[in-house]
Amino acid sequence: MSLQEMFDVRGKSVIVTGAASGIGRAYAEVMSENDARVCLFDLDSKRLDKTVSEMKAAGGDAWGLTVDVTDRAAMSAAFAEVVRRHGRLDVVFANAGIDAGPGFLDPLGQRNDEGQIDNLDDHHWDKVIATNLTSVFNTIKLAAREMKLTGGGRIIATSSIAASYNEPIVGTPYMPAKAGVSHLVRQAAMELGRYNILVNAIAPGPFITNIADGRMANPEDRKAFTDWSVLGRVAETSEIKGVALLLASSASSYMTGSEIVIDGGVLLRPMKEAVPA
Repeated sequence: MSLQEMFDVRGKSVIVTGAASGIGRAYAEVMSENDARVCLFDLDSKRLDKTVSEMKAAGGDAWGLTVDVTDRAAMSAAFAEVVRRHGRLDVVFANAGIDAGPGFLDPLGQRNDEGQIDNLDDHHWDKVIATNLTSVFNTIKLAAREMKLTGGGRIIATSSIAASYNEPIVGTPYMPAKAGVSHLVRQAAMELGRYNILVNAIAPGPFITNIADGRMANPEDRKAFTDWSVLGRVAETSEIKGVALLLASSASSYMTGSEIVIDGGVLLRPMKEAVPA
């Protein structure tokens, strides 16, 4: 098999959740740029329409569905529509997620009352877990049903280095949600391997996205994440495209239950700022 054949995703039927911007858009773009048929799911219909239009203008086979990933019935209907239109389902990126709000420290290392665990709003906790963990479970569930019918496929979930690296300036619900995603990926991979359904995760570190209203535009937030990276910078979303193509293609044919960290070396060293007593 040639290098081109290994990474060939031409004609593949692909779903990307949370695809209108950020990392999800990068996943959708790299699939479309390599001639896959891509359906973008997102709750933000205006941003979704703009993204789809731009991908089509670039020559991609892309279309979008406005869907809330926490709505099980809506997701089931959306998956059915993709299969009706494409005839099958080959690759799913379970990417949709939301910010968990401020952590118990601000970027300067000072205690933040809003982020203290005893002040966390129960509704906020439930919303983060529903969007960042439960929706991933449901996406994997729906993908597995379709992929079993056609002899296999690829499921790629977006986890985070927050699954194994606690961040005091990130809202507390984010860490257990992403840890759950990482463990769910391994569990699903163990179960679905016999059906040739490969389940893997990508664990990003600090990327420039629109999450948290684009908090990386805030100099203090950006400096905190930049300082933690051994490369001394945060990443552009385009830098995740190679990993996405690897996991969606035959180049990863013996990979399942894996998690690829792409974090600029954040996990290689502890945070510079100690947590105040």
